[in-house]
Amino acid sequence: MARVLSNRVNFTMLELALPSPSVVWGINMQLAALAVPVMALHLWAAAAEPPPMALPGCPTTCGDVRVPYPFGISADCYLPGFNLTCDRGHNPPRLLLGDGDGNGDRLLQVTDIYLDNATMRVMSGPPIINHTSRPSPIETRSWMLPIDGHGPYVLSYDHNKFIVVGCGVRAMLLTEARLYDREVSRCFSQCRTDDRSHWMPTEGGGCSKCSGNNGCCQASINSLFLPSYMVDMEVFHPEREVLTFAALIAEQGWIDGHWCRMAGSSWPFGTRPSPPDLSTVPVVLEWAMNTTLPTYPEMVPDDISRCPMDGASSACKSNNSLCNDKNSIVRSGYSCHCSAGYYGNPYLNDGCQDIDECANPEYYGCYGECVNMPGTFLCRCPHGSHGNSSVAHGCVKSSTGLSIGLGVGSGAMVFLFSLGTTFIVRKIKARRKKKLRETFFKQNHGQLLQQLVCHMADIGERMIVTLDEIEKATNNFDRSRELGDGGHGTVYKGILSSQHVVAIKKSKIVIQREINEFINEVAILSQVNHRNIVKLLGCCLETEVPLLIYEFISNGTLYGHLHVDAPISISWKDRLRIAIETARALTYLHSLVSMSIIHRDIKSPNILLDDNLTVKLSDFGASRYIPIDQEGIHTTVQGTLGYLDPMYHSTGHLTEKSDVYSFGVLLIELLTRKKPVSYRSSQGFVLVNHFLSLLSESNLDEILDPQISKEGDGEVVDIALLAAICVKFRGEERPTMRQIEMTLESIQAAKEFSSDVTDDDISSEII
Repeated sequence: MARVLSNRVNFTMLELALPSPSVVWGINMQLAALAVPVMALHLWAAAAEPPPMALPGCPTTCGDVRVPYPFGISADCYLPGFNLTCDRGHNPPRLLLGDGDGNGDRLLQVTDIYLDNATMRVMSGPPIINHTSRPSPIETRSWMLPIDGHGPYVLSYDHNKFIVVGCGVRAMLLTEARLYDREVSRCFSQCRTDDRSHWMPTEGGGCSKCSGNNGCCQASINSLFLPSYMVDMEVFHPEREVLTFAALIAEQGWIDGHWCRMAGSSWPFGTRPSPPDLSTVPVVLEWAMNTTLPTYPEMVPDDISRCPMDGASSACKSNNSLCNDKNSIVRSGYSCHCSAGYYGNPYLNDGCQDIDECANPEYYGCYGECVNMPGTFLCRCPHGSHGNSSVAHGCVKSSTGLSIGLGVGSGAMVFLFSLGTTFIVRKIKARRKKKLRETFFKQNHGQLLQQLVCHMADIGERMIVTLDEIEKATNNFDRSRELGDGGHGTVYKGILSSQHVVAIKKSKIVIQREINEFINEVAILSQVNHRNIVKLLGCCLETEVPLLIYEFISNGTLYGHLHVDAPISISWKDRLRIAIETARALTYLHSLVSMSIIHRDIKSPNILLDDNLTVKLSDFGASRYIPIDQEGIHTTVQGTLGYLDPMYHSTGHLTEKSDVYSFGVLLIELLTRKKPVSYRSSQGFVLVNHFLSLLSESNLDEILDPQISKEGDGEVVDIALLAAICVKFRGEERPTMRQIEMTLESIQAAKEFSSDVTDDDISSEII
């Protein structure tokens, strides 16, 4: 049996490499998505003076790297936190991150700065683990950003890969144990051969990419922006000589290009190559203005904008610029970009200038007469022609005979022609509008939903609602009808023609995942009927962004009632009842419908309350069906940090017990009035771990809500013990929601009985 070596290494995310952005420096975001060629830049430069990139009198380059404001390398040339150092001791000079204090070799070299997506590329040092011989037994190393992790910078996780180099090497990327203690990524690198040639080319001598079975593996990284991570690494067959043994995070696609050369066709079959050169890797950092960096990571609510309301205080100085929120787990802030049709530097007064699309009209899809306009352009067929100016050869000359005939026609004919033209134009517009709605209807899976509801007579007639009805109900989405505006959508209050008051949810982002979640929520809610689950009344599919219509719940969320800025919150009696009603709703979903439904995002913001504080469970976009013959399914991890089942997070195996864990966290939230997403104890423990620690020490009063200590009795400890069982790490050790519901009901019954029996009643019974 092979011996296993375990190397546990501590490192920060900023050490490792990131992918390069696909945009060109200084180009408008809309054009960046089109991968604007360099030729377009030359055309813009020819059409107008280049926009300013730095403050007057400030240097704009260091070596071959441009330094745009808010960055700078001289005094008074940058905003706080954006100072860089130009090391002129090298040829060419190097641009370094930071103020240059200390050892210059430790500073990260900056190779690119991108304004439009608020990123920069730096060059990292060697990997944390990098052996060229048999690895040491156990070693711990750390790496810190030269500026001690402060400032506006975080790692851009979504363009990177976790990479492991070696034969028979398995590694896990973990968050720092005292914060979350959960897996972020996993990678297993093996080799095709058991002999001593650790790297093997593909058959036939072709190029060998990092694929997992040729001495190199790469894995995606979950969306966490933590300042440090851990690496757990196991090396199988350690008795062999290990040629190269390394772990790093690098830019997506970077290792493929290098590995093709390192481990590819240039090596004779069966020979050992020299170790791959992993001395430096590119890293892309994200940055933001007015950033907030808490001591311990906390979730920044999506519906809180960091863009300054006062334009004078905003860093977006150009009149043709926009502000973009850059909220993440560990920091919140904002960035600026030029408006559509403009390019340049949004952080300067005249930094965003108009793009002259007519300097290269065919690039923008104009094959007719192009007229440049501020922020846009007009494309039309030349005089004397007609057709489609947006396609090549789409404009054709008009008939001369027809032109003469129209010119000499009688006044009556002209009048009739004008009337006919007006009528035709209106018909064409109406037809286009109808066609567009039909297109959106099909795009939003309208036919699928029709099939879904056609078998349900009670909702089939009213499930599909027209856009005209929605526009009338919301007064054409009047802002005065807004109930809430979050990061992913806006909820409007509407009054249907039937005089029903409803809540209408309109998504802000048009991406396929959100449309799929929309369809999933319709499919789930159209098949459930429970007093503690919000009712879906209908949906509209005739817009690019689908709309959902719910019953109107007037009293906000449990989160809003619980976490008020006052010493007294919702009463203990109501909290206990809310817990029971939530358990009933989950029991119904798990056990009493034809196919079990896992909610997958149980949290206090998703529990609505009516005027009587009755629970209405909502937000089923992430919910999943569980087939009757299965206990769970494997799926992409979704949920909210703080409430998320750690076993599901680490394995991707979703079961009903995942909802049980989230419900246990909710019970702890009701007992403590602490926010599971952002709570950190003085020792750095998250809410669940701190609660369990104090419970085991019989010291619950330290974390309990003082209001609960006054209003509650012995049942508080009973519910605390129930919550502890619900949040056990192993799912099979947790109770079912049915068992939880029955336990809570018995606790409530015992509390009500004890309150009904007074001391006088007991005395009279004794007498």
